[in-house]
Amino acid sequence: MSTTSHARGDTRQRLLEAAGEVFAERGFRSATVREICQKSKSNVAAVNYHFGDKRRLYEAVLQHAHAWATQGSAVFEESQDAAPERRLRDFIRSMLLKPFDQGRPSWQSKLMIREMIEPTRALDALIEQYFRPRFERLTAIVLELLERKVSTLDVRLCASSVVGQCIHFHRARAVIARLNPEITYTPEDIEMLADHIARFSLAAIENLPSDEE
Repeated sequence: MSTTSHARGDTRQRLLEAAGEVFAERGFRSATVREICQKSKSNVAAVNYHFGDKRRLYEAVLQHAHAWATQGSAVFEESQDAAPERRLRDFIRSMLLKPFDQGRPSWQSKLMIREMIEPTRALDALIEQYFRPRFERLTAIVLELLERKVSTLDVRLCASSVVGQCIHFHRARAVIARLNPEITYTPEDIEMLADHIARFSLAAIENLPSDEE
């Protein structure tokens, strides 16, 4: 890579990281390109050159954050031939691992929470590219576990409940740590939480009434 190409890549990366912090703190609508450029030590023209405008910069930041978040998904991919109980546990573990990854920039989780609370047009693309494929994989596991006739809504609600537990242990981390000080979110704690959520979810799925009852 030439020196010029390297510099361009470095500038683009600095813009992504700086924009992530600013967007996470202020939201898409309140953030300004000028503030992002000041934080990244870049000129305003760099945003136009690398991204086009603020909206496309924001979309690139979200893509960047999710690319990081899905790097560990191979753990789930490797278990596709396992029993559905094991695949459910692996899916839950993969959901817990990245939010608590000590190497992950703190702005990434904050930005995604803000995007879900204050959605922009970028959310639709994220759903189709990232959320929907994983959710469909989870609903397939749930359906296999049920082994009986239930409505599509019941299957999706069960899957949503699994996801909700994982999100809760991340978003309410500060509260949970105070109510349960023995949980310090170490790697061992993450494994313990994955086991708990899996057992809890399996028990609920096993006791879900069928449409024929």
